[in-house]
Amino acid sequence: MIVVALVVFYASRSLLQGLLLTLEHHVPRLLGALGAGSMGNSCVCRDDSGAEDNGDSQGRQSENSRTHIPEARSHPRDPVRPPRRGRGPHEPRRKKQNVDGLVLDTLAVIRTLVDNDQEPPYSMITLHEMAETDEGWLEVVQSLIRVIPLEDPLGPAVITLLLDECPLPTKDALQKLTEILNLSGAAACQDACHPAKHRNTTAVLGCLAEKLAGKAPLLLKPSVTVLQFFLSNFQSHPTVMLFALIALEKFAQTSENKMTVSESCISDQLILLEKWTDNPDYLKRQVGFCAQWSLDNLFLKEGRQFTYEKVDLTNIRAMLNSNDVSEYLKISPHGLEARCDASSFESVRCTFCVDSGVWYYEVTVITSGVMQIGWATKDSKFLNHEGYGIGDDEYSCAYDGCRQLIWYNARSKPHSHPCWKEGDTIGFLLDLQEKQMIFYLNGNQLPAEKQVFSSAVSGFFAAASFMSYQQCEFNFGAKPFKYPPPMKFSTFNDHAFLTAEEKIILPRHRRLALLKQVSIRENCCTLCCDEVADTELRPCGHSDLCMECALQLETCPLCRQEIQTRVRQISHIS
Repeated sequence: MIVVALVVFYASRSLLQGLLLTLEHHVPRLLGALGAGSMGNSCVCRDDSGAEDNGDSQGRQSENSRTHIPEARSHPRDPVRPPRRGRGPHEPRRKKQNVDGLVLDTLAVIRTLVDNDQEPPYSMITLHEMAETDEGWLEVVQSLIRVIPLEDPLGPAVITLLLDECPLPTKDALQKLTEILNLSGAAACQDACHPAKHRNTTAVLGCLAEKLAGKAPLLLKPSVTVLQFFLSNFQSHPTVMLFALIALEKFAQTSENKMTVSESCISDQLILLEKWTDNPDYLKRQVGFCAQWSLDNLFLKEGRQFTYEKVDLTNIRAMLNSNDVSEYLKISPHGLEARCDASSFESVRCTFCVDSGVWYYEVTVITSGVMQIGWATKDSKFLNHEGYGIGDDEYSCAYDGCRQLIWYNARSKPHSHPCWKEGDTIGFLLDLQEKQMIFYLNGNQLPAEKQVFSSAVSGFFAAASFMSYQQCEFNFGAKPFKYPPPMKFSTFNDHAFLTAEEKIILPRHRRLALLKQVSIRENCCTLCCDEVADTELRPCGHSDLCMECALQLETCPLCRQEIQTRVRQISHIS
């Protein structure tokens, strides 16, 4: 009996294993066949032909293309965006859950995503998979508008993050979205006592305008009713006003849209909002900053004097280096306030560099989201679209008051300060004699940081990196410090020097006009357009760079091959 029972047991187990193997082989194929035709047939990001048959596989191809890692960095680090693990070819689609809960889960966990090798949260992966269909994408977008709370400082940034990670929408999905939102002046006046909905709506529209510029005429050519929706929001809650203005800035990325928005007399309203640039309410101050920047750079008002022409820079001898940043970072005309409204991680540094002594500067927090502020050297490399900023290499160290972290060499450790908030003052002390950095929050200091000095001992700049919708103001000593440290120190403003021309931060259109007048020699470096292209990169052999630019690169900008050696070509030196 025991033998018979054993035979029956093993026979049953073999049968069960065979059944499981059969199901494992066929069920994923069945699920893939069921889901393959669910995407729309007029996607703005791929060829229309075969979309119904290949939607799921193309969605995976798009996902794989986003996670390509450049050779120069084995683990690119985004300040909050983790590496996404895509669904494998035989891995079934995750069970659909309540989308509102998934969005809120992502918002709750986003502060904990700090290291390269962290697995993406389940909620973010699931939302991405849901957005692979038109119906799912619309559901995710509507949830972002519906549930992101007004008071969370990372709310708009999470909207940008999730939309940026989701597959591009189809034209059908964009058409349906405009019908659902019913954008008009009347719609903007509805639910005025619930500004979160309108703030989130304008944040979503701005993100889509930035992401799809030139690809989705239906959404990105605002009609009269859509413009009325944005302009009517200028009479709403300050945060709604702010994101309505940012959305219009992003719509104006194309010349046609820019002309359409300008003809709506938006500049008349911006003139009134510009008065808030020094408002003690930090939310209104953001509105004033963006209004002034738009008047100077985008929506020009005839007869209005540009801010840089009337700002008093007499006592300012050190400021943020506007010649060393990308076009996505906004810098105030006095050069001491910076803001990022793009989806990239933008960085900036001071014009003054120090090699010895004890130095101190302060930063006033205007927004309480993710920023990494501290010290960087001449060797630091900032890669805005890959998420590398201050504290993400061995030549810089940064304080992060939102996630309560200290950053060095793309690794973080917690600090004991509470989360920073609007109006807080962060102090930064650099002691090159004792080889230490000390960070302060409203005068309360942390233990000294010393790890950066194993790689660098001189050539330090004050520097900062900004996540989306973040802003702060720097004080390099042009006015009294709020919390000066007890030891003796020097300030940048007392020792630096800038000519009158070097202090001017020109609006974009005037800067471009000057660039068009610059004549470029035939044999100049293709990066700096200043020095002679006298350096050959090996082993690829490309030679369109000067030695100074070549030394700052790890891969060839033409072929992306790793640079092993750089050889100066003597015959090119004049």
